[in-house]
Amino acid sequence: MTCRQFADFIADYLSGELPTDVRLDFDHHLQICTNCVKYLADYKATVALGKTAFADTTAALPEGVPDDLVKAILASRR
Repeated sequence: MTCRQFADFIADYLSGELPTDVRLDFDHHLQICTNCVKYLADYKATVALGKTAFADTTAALPEGVPDDLVKAILASRR
């Protein structure tokens, strides 16, 4: 597996949706590529931060935030 393939499969890897053979290749790549280990950790941190972005539903939004953007973000959390 290449680093590009790793990046392409990361969401499916984290959701447990990779076929067994691809997951084994993914896991092997993690054993040999420190850059992808860091990328995976950063990806997980980004997802976690994104989930908390609107955790306080009573907080006021900053001025100028488009309604469509807020709706899209909230819809993606479902």
